[in-house]
Amino acid sequence: MIDILVVDDDVRVAGINAAYVGRVPGFRVVGTAHTAAEALAFLERTAVDLVLLDHYLPDGTGLALVRRLRQRGHHTDVIMVTAARDIATVQAAMRHGALQYLVKPFTFAGLRAKLDGYAALRRALDSSGEAEQAQVDRIFGALGAPPAGAAAGAAAAGAQLPKGHSALTADLVREVLRGADGPLSAQEVAERSGLSRQTAQRYLKLLERAGRVRMSLKYGETGHPEHRYVWDRDRTLG
Repeated sequence: MIDILVVDDDVRVAGINAAYVGRVPGFRVVGTAHTAAEALAFLERTAVDLVLLDHYLPDGTGLALVRRLRQRGHHTDVIMVTAARDIATVQAAMRHGALQYLVKPFTFAGLRAKLDGYAALRRALDSSGEAEQAQVDRIFGALGAPPAGAAAGAAAAGAQLPKGHSALTADLVREVLRGADGPLSAQEVAERSGLSRQTAQRYLKLLERAGRVRMSLKYGETGHPEHRYVWDRDRTLG
């Protein structure tokens, strides 16, 4: 199990991020902090594998916190999760050893991709002795490689995704449908995935055209039918 500390100045956002982590197998949140001082105090007394770190904190920056951690001999891995988009901050994060950088706002699929990459990195490093070039390539490529779910999502669509469409998003819609007890509307898919209704609708239509989703009509009192979608389990690829 990979233990995570979530650091974000916004209590609500920290809770959402922690809930996202809880949905990824192999990861668990062991603490949350809302200031740099709280995070530092927590890490002084508790060993964690990974910190999901906001940059804008009320008593400093995330990068300043990383510097203090390294000065004190803490080598906990860090993934920046922040609204800071300027190249200087991104570059500084790289130089201070952040393994990944996730820009807010993001979806569950976006965070899961980073966590899956981190898990792949740990697996690649879980050996001793000397490394051949192939293993070195796996180590350095782990965090940048597309997660298995993204490839599965593209395969699930039955064809190459059209330009402008994301395999991660297709996979997210697929997993929502596969986990449902029955047909869902586009609005319900949007609520369960964290996507907008328009995006959910677009990907549902894409998967329907590819033959992976079946659509049915549900008539209500207004007389206007509601489109309902269900994953075609008979054609699931695995």
